[in-house]
Amino acid sequence: MNLRSLFSLFSSDLAIDLGTANTLVYAKGKGIVVNDPSIVAINKTTGEVEAVGREAKEMLGRTPGNIVAIRPMKDGVIADFKVTERMLTYFIQKAHGRRMLVHPRIVIGVPSEITQVEKRAVVDSAYRAKASEVHLVEQAMVAAIGAGLPITEPCGNMIVDIGGGTTDVAVISLSGIVYSRSVRIAGNEMDEAIVQYLKRKYNLLTGERTAEQIKMQIGSAYPLDKPITMEIKGRNLIQGVPKTLTIDDSEIREALAECVATILNAIRVALERTPPELSADISDFGIVLTGGGALLKNLDKRIKEETGLPVSIAEDPLASVVLGTSKMLTDFQLLRKISIE
Repeated sequence: MNLRSLFSLFSSDLAIDLGTANTLVYAKGKGIVVNDPSIVAINKTTGEVEAVGREAKEMLGRTPGNIVAIRPMKDGVIADFKVTERMLTYFIQKAHGRRMLVHPRIVIGVPSEITQVEKRAVVDSAYRAKASEVHLVEQAMVAAIGAGLPITEPCGNMIVDIGGGTTDVAVISLSGIVYSRSVRIAGNEMDEAIVQYLKRKYNLLTGERTAEQIKMQIGSAYPLDKPITMEIKGRNLIQGVPKTLTIDDSEIREALAECVATILNAIRVALERTPPELSADISDFGIVLTGGGALLKNLDKRIKEETGLPVSIAEDPLASVVLGTSKMLTDFQLLRKISIE
């Protein structure tokens, strides 16, 4: 056993998908060790972190005055610098089982249209969270790797990664991005659209967690085989008391129509801008969907209907980005090719 492989046994390298909705951390040799909502609950009076991740999400919309539940990422980028740093530190420690003396090499996936300033923010946060090296890779690229697409071949692969804050559409060939576009309409916007719809139509006020549950249970992008309904609870704005309603999937489809149309439009533009040789490949292999938004019922059917192309969903859409990023930990040649820092 040579020194190198001995060293890699103790290596603490991490791949991180720093998402707007969820953060996933993959530790080399261990697999995915953290999969938590990107939320931090902070006590305003003491400035202490009360909870991170799942426990903090339970607190969303339910906190007393002195505790705030913050989502430090907005639209795929860091909105609250200090809180992101504390969240990263927490997740890195959690990934290493609380060992304090680790200085891991970290590879982080970021949205494709991120500015220099936003890149710096991610890198600085990771360094402050005690990383020894930080590499950034584009989410669309690593999502394609995680979804198992042959990105190193000279053929066109089209990936649509629908996350919480951004939807990344990219065409990839020869380990490079031929075309990419990031639209800031994704899972969170869909939740917001449901909240607004229920408010407009039923004068019912619901929280973002409830909206997310509605989206996951009965949200769809194309008529379902058999209709489904769901009981929802919220506050009636006119009477000011809690109310329960039953709504069906067609109403939520109507609520989500605009968000889905925006995503479809981004796909259409990408197809228009793709060089003809690659277009031919895409018409054979089709479009691959990844990210949490890929789980929206019948979204694949709807895209198929509108583009006429075959559409498939990645095996584990929520983990595609982190699994693709984790490949970078072992394949430094590929990392050198595609890292953007």
